[in-house]
Amino acid sequence: MREFSLPARYEVAADASLPELLRINAERHPDVAVIARAVDGGWEDVSATRFRAEVRAVAKGLLAAGVRPGERVGLMSRTRYEWTLFDFAIWTVGAITVPVYETSSAEQVAWNLKDSGAVAVLVETEEHRAAVESVRDQLPELSRVWCLVPGEGAGAVAELTAAGSDVPDAELDAATATLTPDSPATVIYTSGTTGRPKGCVLTHRAFLSVCGNVVAALGPLFHTGDSSVLLFLPLAHVFARMVEVAALLAPITLGHVPDVRSLTDDLASFRPTIVLGVPRVFEKVYNSARAKARDERKLWIFDRAADTATAYSRALDTPRGPSPALRLRHRLFDRLVYRRLRAVLGGRATHAISGGAPLGERLGHFYRGIGFTVLEGYGLTETCAPTAFNPWDAPRIGTVGRPVPGTAVRVEDDGEVLVTGEHLFSGYWGGEHADDERTPDGWFRTGDLGSLDEDGYLTLTGRKKEILVTAGGKNVAPAVIEDRVRAHPLIAECMVVGEGRPFVGALITLDDEFLPRWVAEQGLQALPRAEVLRHPKLLAAVQEAVDQGNAAVSRAESVRAFRVLPEQFTEDSGHLTPSLKLKRHVVAKDFAGEIDALYD
Repeated sequence: MREFSLPARYEVAADASLPELLRINAERHPDVAVIARAVDGGWEDVSATRFRAEVRAVAKGLLAAGVRPGERVGLMSRTRYEWTLFDFAIWTVGAITVPVYETSSAEQVAWNLKDSGAVAVLVETEEHRAAVESVRDQLPELSRVWCLVPGEGAGAVAELTAAGSDVPDAELDAATATLTPDSPATVIYTSGTTGRPKGCVLTHRAFLSVCGNVVAALGPLFHTGDSSVLLFLPLAHVFARMVEVAALLAPITLGHVPDVRSLTDDLASFRPTIVLGVPRVFEKVYNSARAKARDERKLWIFDRAADTATAYSRALDTPRGPSPALRLRHRLFDRLVYRRLRAVLGGRATHAISGGAPLGERLGHFYRGIGFTVLEGYGLTETCAPTAFNPWDAPRIGTVGRPVPGTAVRVEDDGEVLVTGEHLFSGYWGGEHADDERTPDGWFRTGDLGSLDEDGYLTLTGRKKEILVTAGGKNVAPAVIEDRVRAHPLIAECMVVGEGRPFVGALITLDDEFLPRWVAEQGLQALPRAEVLRHPKLLAAVQEAVDQGNAAVSRAESVRAFRVLPEQFTEDSGHLTPSLKLKRHVVAKDFAGEIDALYD
């Protein structure tokens, strides 16, 4: 067993709460833009003073509508300014936010709101309202539904601001004063990769502790009045919520992107100094840039530039550093290629934060080599997002970094990762399963497998529950192969199978954005999609991706056969969670025939 911890760099005050961040910002940085609101294709700065005033106005409306401290309020919307406005307004009245993914089905909406006992819900659109109304008979405690963008009327912000205009400040302050650091701030329902989602209760202390220590550790990246972050991940996910709070704790300017289809344009206009995302975002940026170079007959330049970036990054980790010749090539390609790639990401950012899945060493070295370091981190809903992340000035590519200051990570003899600290959830809503994943001394069992090096950097190797045991008794960690296979631009998803089978196989889906370009390059445009998916050229390209994955494992763990499925896995199809994780049990059930065919 190995264990590592770092001392805390931020202490949660005895009377601290999330609404206090707004008061502190208004007093210390009254004119600093803490929010940049999207307006008519541009951005409008919202100062700390103005944002606090808008939050308090909406919070008074909630009080006037009967929302009381400790009650739960649902929040169902895309990532937009109003989400953050309502999140803090709900906290200001001492209530608890229950996030609901805006892509949720009526059944999922019903479960989150009924299980949490929500008394009210804010939705973004009339379609969302219709989803709530369709299950209203299952929600006896739900009394109010507000809509941000209604078919008629002024909308939730104006409605609640008007309703609360006569509520005195003292009444609102009294509601806020009911909060302590250990008051629940939110109930986040887990993605549900296995079974019914559980409501994870995160306190004000959990958010303040993790965000305060992250901001302190990444201090040079958080310059009040200059730094900014553009949020495009769903705010129903704990990673985005952590970033929301961290930005206002620092404070730095926070922007929101409701529609990821406009992300490239929004990055160019907002020009953030920090970018955050999941590995798939960074994979797509790389693959799109390489495909564009191919179209412009400059692929050889791009590939040489990519090789140089990777070599340069790897050399940074050696005692001697990059050689003079490598430095010269690096400067040349910076003028020809790297600057353009950084411009796609806004042009100002030098660092990104990535979580949700492994990025992989190949892309990690590539991005650091072009002057855009992606800091990988690791965490779960139960750890209020990060429990480890890479230092801004000493990243180790291929690892998920060191423990958040003030927390500790332990790796048991069987490889399972355990964590402890103030950032841990207080339990599951309703009290069920409260001690299922905790040791007698309070450590949380993550279910992930990994190892700690002598400096405390954590490397993940897979999920304990996802380990496959073949008929020959070989243990196989799917993540190692899957991450490598997904790095190929043609591949959208790869799911390794083989439990109790004679060898390891895989189900493969193709990237619908990249596939048409590849088909055109191969001269196969005239063929129907079904024939393309069976064509020897495509199967050879997929085999190339599989070979890349197999190179990372032993022969006994390697994929011997694969099936290309006709369509991508999506959230709508029920095969991905809202945070884009595979629902393995659903895929295995729906494609049982395809899996069996692998072994015929």
